[in-house]
Amino acid sequence: MLKEFERIAIAAGEVIMEIYRGDIDVMVKGDQSPVTEADQRAEALILSELKSLYPDIPVVAEEEAAAGRLPVLDGKAFILVDPLDGTKEFINRREDFTVNIALIENSVPTAGVVYAPARGVAYSGGSGKAEKLVIENGAIASRSAIATRAPNGHQVAVASRSHNSPETVAFLEEKGITEYKSVGSSLKFCLVAEGEADVYPRFGRTMEWDTAAGDAVLRAAGGVTLNTDGTAFAYGKRNQATDSDFANPHFVAWGKV
Repeated sequence: MLKEFERIAIAAGEVIMEIYRGDIDVMVKGDQSPVTEADQRAEALILSELKSLYPDIPVVAEEEAAAGRLPVLDGKAFILVDPLDGTKEFINRREDFTVNIALIENSVPTAGVVYAPARGVAYSGGSGKAEKLVIENGAIASRSAIATRAPNGHQVAVASRSHNSPETVAFLEEKGITEYKSVGSSLKFCLVAEGEADVYPRFGRTMEWDTAAGDAVLRAAGGVTLNTDGTAFAYGKRNQATDSDFANPHFVAWGKV
């Protein structure tokens, strides 16, 4: 399944890059967030491929959810899709946007792929194995194992380029962390997964499709994602009293702890 996720993500990335190289028309969804033709076309491709391969596995995808089309889960395994994470990065022609596909089993992301088509790199993780892939001309040119790094007394954080917050600043001060890297989209998880950073604190709003694939890569690389109270960070959240379906609480993603 992970290899199929890789193939589908790369194909979606090709569609996205066609639009990235031309004119980008921006529309606004009901929640006032931006959406482009790239989001829509990439999601259509991914959903078509997944339905053909795994007709019995429900899929929760960002644009389908925005349109009110959500499958029945009933505790089953399901797939989370964000066809274009980092739409603002894409619109501003920065390279940090990604395609994200993840499998959720028993509330845990067990397999996931994050592909950054403008960077020509992808991250893939599942079953305790995480890899970084180099993509050239729409194909995998090489892959190498990645893992989180051991704590060495000097922690580096990774933070959102577009969504930093006072809470994040307070967290870094509390932990004595003075060095941090900024990057967009789910690549923040991947920097921790490959040992370029130690922690990714997120005190802004995210949805499960934003985080699942990167979280799967991080966990496969030896890391962990926790709620701010240290409890397990779970997926498949429905009927929440204080937020919408599939909305995440604040969290902290760690390398080795």
